[in-house]
Amino acid sequence: MINSNNGAATLARTMARQPAAWFTTSRISAKGVLTTAQHTLTIVGVTALVVMAVMFVRPDLAKALSDSLNRVPVAEAVAVTAPPLDALMDAPAAATATASTEPLTAEEKALLGTEKQQKWVTNWLSKRYRVAGDAANMLVSTAYLTAREIKLDPLLILAVMSIESGLNPFAESPMGAQGLMQVMSKVHHEKFQDMGGLQAALNPVANIRVGSLILKDYVTRGGSVEAGLKSYVGAAAFETDDGYGSRVLAEYNRLKQVSAGKKVPTITPPQQVAVAPAKQPAPPVAATEKSVNGTQIAGL
Repeated sequence: MINSNNGAATLARTMARQPAAWFTTSRISAKGVLTTAQHTLTIVGVTALVVMAVMFVRPDLAKALSDSLNRVPVAEAVAVTAPPLDALMDAPAAATATASTEPLTAEEKALLGTEKQQKWVTNWLSKRYRVAGDAANMLVSTAYLTAREIKLDPLLILAVMSIESGLNPFAESPMGAQGLMQVMSKVHHEKFQDMGGLQAALNPVANIRVGSLILKDYVTRGGSVEAGLKSYVGAAAFETDDGYGSRVLAEYNRLKQVSAGKKVPTITPPQQVAVAPAKQPAPPVAATEKSVNGTQIAGL
């Protein structure tokens, strides 16, 4: 019995000492890792100092090392140049570009106008509709070239473009009219076939060309600009076009003045409605007047 008790006590003391032994071992291991790290850093630092000293003493070695590093292939930076604006448009009107090299007739010269006139129109539209100068220049040039090709006043094209979209090439109405001229591309899809299909409806050059062809066709069939504009806006079957034609012609007249070199405000003042004067009440009968049925009449 005594030996059994002694054995149990010994086992208990051994188990009680195990946590302390594990803690002591962990401390020793951590201290060893820290010591190793310190030694490593010391070696690296000493090596760096030795290399720097050697390069200081032997500058030829430093130059050789620098040359070897410079020979390492490095990816060259590629200069990115934005393409010109007209190249982004994929201009489909090849016939227009070809025709521009031929001698101009008097009518074509009148339709194209002078360079100064186009510049005046471009600057005015750019300010009026807050469009970048380069973009406005491209739109105006396209309108003039298209007008020369199809024999239509370029200022009328620009006036329709301004009222329809405010010179926004990506405009789209709830009814599906698209682009600068607000062309119903699904209705006139065959006109876009030679220009890349329906996706060309938002191409400014294609949109101006197709819209101008539609406008000229309506004007020709209607017999007047007013009738053509009424058909263009889709109001041919209605009594009125809700003032669409008047707005286009008003813009056309402003552009005509601009192209003539006149100073035209870029902000249109609101129209003032003329108020008819109120009818004045009939003046009262003067005290000296008498009624016809009376015995006396004034002045008699």
